[in-house]
Amino acid sequence: MLGAMFANIIASLIRLPVAGPNRLRPLVAIVIGVMLGSSFTPALFDHITLWAPSLILMVVYLVAAALLVVPFYRKIAGFDLSTAYFAGMPGGLMEMMIIGKDVGADERSIILAHTARIVLVVTLVAIWFRVVQDIDLSDRSQFGIPFSEIPEHELIILAIVGAFGYFLGRFLRLPAPMLLGPIIVSAAVHSLGIIHNPPPRELVIIAQIFLGTIVGCRFVGTEPKAILRAIGLGLGATTLMLILTFSFAFAFYQMFGQTIEQLVLAYSPGGLAEMSLVALAMNADIAYVASHHLLRISFVMMMAPILFKFVSRADNDLKK
Repeated sequence: MLGAMFANIIASLIRLPVAGPNRLRPLVAIVIGVMLGSSFTPALFDHITLWAPSLILMVVYLVAAALLVVPFYRKIAGFDLSTAYFAGMPGGLMEMMIIGKDVGADERSIILAHTARIVLVVTLVAIWFRVVQDIDLSDRSQFGIPFSEIPEHELIILAIVGAFGYFLGRFLRLPAPMLLGPIIVSAAVHSLGIIHNPPPRELVIIAQIFLGTIVGCRFVGTEPKAILRAIGLGLGATTLMLILTFSFAFAFYQMFGQTIEQLVLAYSPGGLAEMSLVALAMNADIAYVASHHLLRISFVMMMAPILFKFVSRADNDLKK
């Protein structure tokens, strides 16, 4: 994933004629969604109540992150209030862009800010695990079971789960429907013990490559100067968020009965799919990590528009 992502970012900077495989994006999201859902096994319910304190503290983390990053984009980047607010909120890229656009924010600045955040968080966290923790993230044995070892009837069920989840997500108008729909349906069939295997390893690896390409190609068509500025600002914002992430991880990992690595993955404000794939490469508890990112995306999507009304009103009162 990282190799494809960086190759396409570099290609964008030097203006090579590259384009993301956007037509394949639904298939990539479905494969990753079914894979993430497969981590919700029947044994998970024995542990899920133990996650409650960590999930509750995630809300505190999100508030603290917003209080750090929104002023950063307002004061350092010079963004207007609405653009700084939705660029600094650690939510989903598409959701923050759509909601921000509706209140008059600069759509392009929001996209660049969130793309830079996802790229930098995934990169810096992966480097930390590889260099500091000496964890081999390239071990493909962690990426599931080979195609040939999965029973044919389970392969058929996995395909049905992915297709049904895709349409369910769109029907329910979920955030990131192509990803969340398959996660929900896959989690249901795996937690009920109907099937036991994740998608084939080969599909997961291909999906990672395409996901890295799609993320890297988000910079295509943007001036190199704007890309470098977005990455520079993103580095500042990401540094603030990761300092907060590591502070929470080191302060609370013993209280939550988790490893520092698990909390770093769960609290790092990268993308749901991207951070879950890093967790997969580390052989970490994907369900634990994915649950925290689902909460992050859902909470920010629900609360950000409501809180913005109060923030905007307070800003207008100060100007009077």
